Amino acid sequence: MAADIPERPSLYAVELRTARWPDMVAWYRDVLGLRMLVRSAEEGFALLAAGETRLAVLARPQAAGSSDRWSLAFEVTDLDEARTRLAAGSADLGETRTHDEGYRELTVADPDGNRIRLFSWPTR
Repeated sequence: MAADIPERPSLYAVELRTARWPDMVAWYRDVLGLRMLVRSAEEGFALLAAGETRLAVLARPQAAGSSDRWSLAFEVTDLDEARTRLAAGSADLGETRTHDEGYRELTVADPDGNRIRLFSWPTR
């Protein structure tokens, strides 16, 4: 019965804590190209749109360093255009790879050194 199935949660936001708040906000907005929804420098809070999900960037003076336990993955329409924009923003880019499943992927590090993956599906 459909009434017995609980509603599945929807991921609203991922929170990223950083001691380099202005740099991180500028990078995710200007270099990666996310749309700014809310920005409060006084509170050290920014909320950016990433498709259906949001990325919250929080200023935390004692934020831990980057982690290899997780990465953020963003789907883009044109991976080559994204690579050009990231290179213009002096991003630390990895090599573009094409996977057996047909999608292309690029890894990059944000200003804190967190691993970011961008990928695109082949156009038909």
